[in-house]
Amino acid sequence: MKQRLLRLCAAALLAHSGWASAGVLPDDRTDVMYHLYEGDGVQIDGPSLLVRKKVGKSVSVVSNYYVDMVSSASIDVVTTASPYTEERTQWSLGMDYLRGNTTMTANYTSSVESDFDATTYSFGVSQDMFGDLTTLSLSYSYGDDVVGRSDDPDFSRDNTRQQYGVGLTQIITRNLITSLNFETITDEGFLNNPYRSVRYADPNNPVGYSFEPELYPNTRTTNALGIRARYFLPWRAAIQGEYRGFTDTWGITSHTGSMTYVQPWKDWTFELTYRVHEQTGADFFQDLFSRAEATNFRARDKELSPLTSNTVKMMATYEFLTEGWSFIDRGSVTLSYDHLMIDYEEFRDLRSGAVVGEEPLFSLEANVIQLFFSFWY
Repeated sequence: MKQRLLRLCAAALLAHSGWASAGVLPDDRTDVMYHLYEGDGVQIDGPSLLVRKKVGKSVSVVSNYYVDMVSSASIDVVTTASPYTEERTQWSLGMDYLRGNTTMTANYTSSVESDFDATTYSFGVSQDMFGDLTTLSLSYSYGDDVVGRSDDPDFSRDNTRQQYGVGLTQIITRNLITSLNFETITDEGFLNNPYRSVRYADPNNPVGYSFEPELYPNTRTTNALGIRARYFLPWRAAIQGEYRGFTDTWGITSHTGSMTYVQPWKDWTFELTYRVHEQTGADFFQDLFSRAEATNFRARDKELSPLTSNTVKMMATYEFLTEGWSFIDRGSVTLSYDHLMIDYEEFRDLRSGAVVGEEPLFSLEANVIQLFFSFWY
């Protein structure tokens, strides 16, 4: 959950600009963001700064600096370890090159924390066709991660990631735009959390169970298909629907759907989104194993459990400096609030002290707040 939330927050600045398109370089802009996540005893917050600038008529460069400050006393931590704090810093540098109706992109990202270093190189190309009504995009990224342990300086494990993507955006009518995206990710190396444990039945232990380190396969391949459509309504509003299907070689299948309503009003734009996500569990996930080393692979990560989540998001944007000021053409401020509710269907809450294997199923509620200031120049 933590890594997924970090990626979502880190991507928010880039996604804030809307639907991507080839044939046009992004506007010169600066975005400043503060984000806050609170839920299940975890707090994640920090700033982010993104700067984008054109160089001539064909090149645009972008740089992003992002910080996460994490304090955790989540259910995973309090049942097997001690609460902790840490800080993650990430910076990235990218370039867009426009030639005719083709846009080529290259990006480098480095993320560092006390026990995890990640480096990612990504490349992409987008082509406008058929009178700019159709955009075809291809992407590839390569990631090289090093996993460590804060309590063991000699512990070091490698993980490599490769991501392949293809997307098609089509303007159907003057009011309807759609996109179709397919993505494949392959992971190889050390894929589990070095701190997390699984529990197994142990009649010799007074509480009825003991813990041992989790053990994952060293490869994983995921496939995801996404469909999105936005329809512009006659009264200067829009509705947007999205669906994403996901499968992987660990036995997880998920379905995610969302609906968004967008309503401008004077200098304001309001958005309301409802999102639902359902997934099956990994083949090697169990809340309670029958004995020690019961299976070749073992996991008790709640994010690999069958689960259902519902998210409600509200966002408001206010445009200011619409007539410009000094070198600034315009500015905006955006505040978004997400309320996340997750029900885990096989992961149990050991804090209850109930009979082993009959503990209540775990659920959580979390809040995510993001505040953007954007300036175009």
